[in-house]
Amino acid sequence: MKRFRNIVFGVLIFACLAAALGPFLIPVSALEDLVTEKDLAEPDSQFIEINGVDIHYKEMGAGETTFILLHGFGASVFSWREVMDDFAGRGRVIAYDRPAFGLTERPMPEDWDENPYGMKANVELLRELMDALEIEKAVLVGNSAGGGVAVAFGLEYPQRVESLILVDPGVGGGRGPQFPAWALPLMWTPQMRHLGQLKMRDYRDSLPLTIEREWFDQTKLTDEIRQEPLKIFKIQNWDRAFYELTFAPAYPELRPLLPQLTVPVFIVAGAEDRLIRSWYFEAIAGEIPNAELALIPNCGHVPQEECPAEFMEEINRYYP
Repeated sequence: MKRFRNIVFGVLIFACLAAALGPFLIPVSALEDLVTEKDLAEPDSQFIEINGVDIHYKEMGAGETTFILLHGFGASVFSWREVMDDFAGRGRVIAYDRPAFGLTERPMPEDWDENPYGMKANVELLRELMDALEIEKAVLVGNSAGGGVAVAFGLEYPQRVESLILVDPGVGGGRGPQFPAWALPLMWTPQMRHLGQLKMRDYRDSLPLTIEREWFDQTKLTDEIRQEPLKIFKIQNWDRAFYELTFAPAYPELRPLLPQLTVPVFIVAGAEDRLIRSWYFEAIAGEIPNAELALIPNCGHVPQEECPAEFMEEINRYYP
């Protein structure tokens, strides 16, 4: 019996050592020829430090109304290029890159006290950005996952929101059954963060396919549009940032909270969206008090890019 206990004890020690040290024995090669975010800055790029993180943004126009544009997953301020001028004709417009995307700095776990990639952090970043740029109240225009940030902000800080314009929004909330909240502490361990970089590098293959699915009319999808989002793979720590984003702290489910929105909401979406179907937009429009919905025919997930004229027609109709 004593010998059996010793064997079990030895097996447990070996298993613990294997779990603690084994992942570090798997090589994770460093990516080569990477640059910093500012190395890719454009002439109209601006940077502002918020909580020690350099946030990249672009600004145009002036006036009493301020529009803040929030891009979707894998996107950047580039996704608003076709409509920045149009919004600027109506007031001040600001588009910025959310953490993990575009040219906003990618802080690492050793550099921050609280994960800057989660929904709560995105909401607070937006609030602090508005404070820094002296914006008391704004119209939030959020595409896809950016729509989720807009909704979360509208729920937490309705007094800072004039209205929400949700563009093909993803507001299902939560992280799904693959990433339950109880499993997050495991994913935050040094061992999993070490291995996680390898899994995140699969985005180099999957993101181009996602970009294709975002567009209904493939003839409008130029090489420049295909290549611009892929620039993120040239930036230092992009893979680690994607890992931190994927396993950021959990946030309450947004969809059950939609009836609590007290700000005006306008949903505009591509009728032929292949990532989020039109019936979903019809459903959430019925769950948000007094929300209006407009579906643009023959248009996909990014109408501000694929159908900018029709998109702005709907915006101007809602905001005459």
